[in-house]
Amino acid sequence: MQLVFASNNKNKIKEIQQLLPSHIQILSLEDIGCYVDIPETADTIEGNAILKADYVTQNYGYPCFADDSGLEIDALNGEPGVYSARYAGSHRSDNDNIEMVLQKLKQQTNRKANFKTVICLNIDGEQYLFTGIVNGNIILEKTGNQGFGYDPIFQADGFSETFAQLTLEEKAKISHRGIAVRQLVAFLDNH
Repeated sequence: MQLVFASNNKNKIKEIQQLLPSHIQILSLEDIGCYVDIPETADTIEGNAILKADYVTQNYGYPCFADDSGLEIDALNGEPGVYSARYAGSHRSDNDNIEMVLQKLKQQTNRKANFKTVICLNIDGEQYLFTGIVNGNIILEKTGNQGFGYDPIFQADGFSETFAQLTLEEKAKISHRGIAVRQLVAFLDNH
């Protein structure tokens, strides 16, 4: 089975392909000739996943899925949330986003946070949503060099390592994206 994954983020594509069984092959946006930076203008994580999946389905006709993820920090009223990728501005980097979070949390004792992923699947004229959430805390400084995004400052509940200290396989077992992808796979296996 081939499914378009509405992303050109090489890290995310690699992470998701590793989570899928071998009979499900991912095509990236580049693979289908889509070089558009699909606008993520919704005000929710779910909304952005739907926008991306709908764009591919409407413009290319492929069965596809898209995800959107965000870091939600209790002390920041759920920020950066839907703005996680561009929290420090449009010319952001992962490091800039991390520094902004650490700066805003400097005086905070409540460092509870969660990572949330929503996957939107468009297949056979129907749309399905799958959600994965992992709870944890934001640590005081960056630790580890695996992963991407906020991984160096996020420590899942029950773990002493950050996501950036875990191997891709270890992270996949507990991550928000791993949870949502397992729901997607279970659905596809029974579809």
